[in-house]
Amino acid sequence: MRRARRVTALAAGCCLLLTACSGEFKGVYDFPLPGGADVGDHPYHVTVQFADVLDLVPQAAVKVGDVPVGRVQTIRLGADGWTAEAVVEVNGAVVLPADAVARLRQSSLLGEKFVELAAPEGQARQTARLADNAVIPVSRTNRNPEVEEVFGALSLLLNGGGIGQLQTINRELGKVMTGNETQIRSFLSGVRTLATDLDTHRQDIVTALDGVNRLATTLADRDKQVSGALTDLTPGLRTLTDQRTQLVTMLQSLDDLSGVATDVIRKSKDDLVADLRALAPILQRLADAGASLPKALEILPSFPYTDAVLPAIKGDYLNVYLSVIPAPDVQLPNYGEGIPPVCEPGAKGNNPPCLPTLPPLPLPAAGQVTTPGGR
Repeated sequence: MRRARRVTALAAGCCLLLTACSGEFKGVYDFPLPGGADVGDHPYHVTVQFADVLDLVPQAAVKVGDVPVGRVQTIRLGADGWTAEAVVEVNGAVVLPADAVARLRQSSLLGEKFVELAAPEGQARQTARLADNAVIPVSRTNRNPEVEEVFGALSLLLNGGGIGQLQTINRELGKVMTGNETQIRSFLSGVRTLATDLDTHRQDIVTALDGVNRLATTLADRDKQVSGALTDLTPGLRTLTDQRTQLVTMLQSLDDLSGVATDVIRKSKDDLVADLRALAPILQRLADAGASLPKALEILPSFPYTDAVLPAIKGDYLNVYLSVIPAPDVQLPNYGEGIPPVCEPGAKGNNPPCLPTLPPLPLPAAGQVTTPGGR
């Protein structure tokens, strides 16, 4: 027994001597715990962030599947000032996925705390491994409830908590349901029918939600156009607001006008019906005319030269024979009496044609006649 104590003291003295010589001695936490995990020659380090580290201490165990694989080196306050960071040292032979999670657990009811590393549940195994100096964020860490927290919640429950209210709740539920069994049964049947219908139209609901999602995506892609349209609508809405009184007055005036028009039509109904009946024969004759009326309207602007006459005209002139009947008060001279005929120069005898000289006709004054050239 004395020899064992001497060996232990000698080992402790050597350890203290080596630590003091190295200049890295920081206290009792530098001593490895007996029975701790073997981290090997090439361990890697992982920084685990916890929202609440509880009473975890350095040199605490790090386990994977309840097997010790490392230890906690240091515990410090995070850079944000709200989280705790535990730097753990893990055996290099232990392979963990890059998205590993960490949990703060307790070995027994009153046992020590340790950090458990594991792969995420329900996810496929990743080929990427957890690298050296990796960080497991707060979103992938949690902790088990403390014994003190469990006892505190139990004390709250037993000392005027929910149990004391169960009798009151049961009594009030009995009062509500008594005499209303039929309505409650009908309500539950309606809920069951609603749930059944929703389950039947589940695909339609999913399709509708997908449509809403596509609509939201389209609106998000056209955010600038929608914003521009709303911006352009602002002046128009402001103008409508400024002219609200005029618009209301106009609508009221239209209402009065419609009332007056209705009264006029009601009072003149008999006359209007009689006028329409009198107009019916005329409309009937126009309908009977058919295609003849449009053709007659085509001839009217070109009278007397209709479309049928134009193909018969050769060149750029047309011979027209007119019969002129003088008015009763116009005296025409007696042509051919006492007026010598006019013959061409050099005419002998009656061989060349000789034309009688006719005086100009006394035409009524019709104003000055001008030509297109102004003469």
